[in-house]
Amino acid sequence: MVALRCLVACCLLGATASCYVEAKEQIPLVAGAKFAAKDTLDCGEEANDDARECLEALRWTPGEFSVELQPAEPGCGDWLVRFPSARPIGNAINDRVAMEWFAARDEQGAVRKARAVVVVHESGKRMTVGRIIARGVNAQGLHAFLLQLPGYGARRDEKLSDVERGLNSMQQAISDVRRARDAVAALPVVDDSTVAVQGTSLGGFVVSTVAGLDHGYERVFILLAGGDLQEVIFNGAKDAAKTRRKLAEAGVTDEQIKELARQVEPLRLAHRIDPAATWLYSGKYDDVVPPRCSAALAAAAKLPAGHHVEMDADHYSGFIHLPKVVRAICEQTASPAGDVGGQPSDLP
Repeated sequence: MVALRCLVACCLLGATASCYVEAKEQIPLVAGAKFAAKDTLDCGEEANDDARECLEALRWTPGEFSVELQPAEPGCGDWLVRFPSARPIGNAINDRVAMEWFAARDEQGAVRKARAVVVVHESGKRMTVGRIIARGVNAQGLHAFLLQLPGYGARRDEKLSDVERGLNSMQQAISDVRRARDAVAALPVVDDSTVAVQGTSLGGFVVSTVAGLDHGYERVFILLAGGDLQEVIFNGAKDAAKTRRKLAEAGVTDEQIKELARQVEPLRLAHRIDPAATWLYSGKYDDVVPPRCSAALAAAAKLPAGHHVEMDADHYSGFIHLPKVVRAICEQTASPAGDVGGQPSDLP
């Protein structure tokens, strides 16, 4: 009967899309379920030579891929969503992207159709802040997907060096975050009219570059990040200094660091970001990501008033502002498609 209904729908509508939608909605949300997905990456034309060079190095040939549900670890959502990286590096463990899915549910506890936010975590191996944000988003009625960056969580292979887990994997991370939009849209309970992406610190730099690839995500939220990645690596304190030290210990020279940073530099594509659909939250006293780096991204992207929120915090005390930031993310993601605005007046 399902096949007959699908055939009738195709005949009446003259389109195969109806068959695909109905077939997709018949797949139960259980471990082992698989869903067909397709890349929608479209970088378009680019007149700027440097930006065009950057795009050529980051883009990939769009294709079809499969999205699979696996059991989640305790406390890490309802399912683990897996799909292949668009830019594999030849490591089977690392090259299969993982997302912790915190599913939106109705009053009876059943998974319901809702919009979604893809959350990209910070550099901490436990992904604590990213998971807090994902849970906060989910608590307000949206699907939340915590994307594990290369070398983290289910993707961590101890055989990979610190360099392969660091800057050298940033290109792969950018492709994974962009492809995640299409992986999420393949799930039948996701309202793909609006899928947002949010990144913190390391994840924020990844998201900043993703936003310059194309306008795949309808909303973009960047927390405690910005542009001029080279400046952060060489002059940032704490986490940035730790990264700098690890690269040096691995024998990576300053010139190599500069080239690795340039390959994924958000400022090279910042003029392509949709300013009306992008929000940047930075710390006035941040010594990991200097405020000038956040200001540089805001200026290059031409963010309008209310879209660059400078919080009274450093890189770590910004944690106290998370509830307000999460609420703003949810409000903007839930707003009608095409209807975007500034921030609530009580934000710092």
